[in-house]
Amino acid sequence: MWSSLVPLILGCALEPIEMVITIMLLGTPSHLRAASAWVAGHVGTRLLQGLIFGTILHWGARSADPNHGRHWIVSTVLLVVALLFLVTAMRELFSGDDPNAPPPKWMTMLTSATPTKAFFIGTGVMTVSVKSWVFTLAAIGVIGNAGMERAANVVTYIVFVVLATGGNLLIVGLAAVFPQRSRSALDRVLRWLQGNDRPIMIVVGVGFGIWFGVKALHGFGTL
Repeated sequence: MWSSLVPLILGCALEPIEMVITIMLLGTPSHLRAASAWVAGHVGTRLLQGLIFGTILHWGARSADPNHGRHWIVSTVLLVVALLFLVTAMRELFSGDDPNAPPPKWMTMLTSATPTKAFFIGTGVMTVSVKSWVFTLAAIGVIGNAGMERAANVVTYIVFVVLATGGNLLIVGLAAVFPQRSRSALDRVLRWLQGNDRPIMIVVGVGFGIWFGVKALHGFGTL
């Protein structure tokens, strides 16, 4: 289970555009409150998605048989994740457009976002992002296919959500504990992420795309 969850966690936690948004919100008048609200909206939406779709798809029974025939569902979702990573990498390579980036209007709002607006931006990004939905459904499928009790499924999913938000939580934590010293460091990180967004997305897309493709084909029994 964790061999499939860890790449999903890394793919979520190291999403450049989300870390850019977090750092930009730390530069608004609301500073830490706005960034924390954005992360809260992010986490809350993903938890709600897990509660609803996890119960519908996998977690409704007290226990599950790992040989109940759902392996192909998980493999299909992982194949979709692989294709999504590869398509994103190819689009970045040939066009430079990020299909998962928030709309420009939202990015403009970041410069003066209040905590309330930041919260709704967090929920909105998670709601409209195709990549976010695919990652969430993939995590739900991987956890449900492990054959654990319902409570263990829920706890594991919560751990996934927290770790998947690790990049943003680390940035907010550094800003809270070291408000002065972290500012210049985060500004440098922001400039680096903005300047290297394309190569990061290409490398991550190809690497994770191949990884999940192999996992999916192995699940289908073709490898």
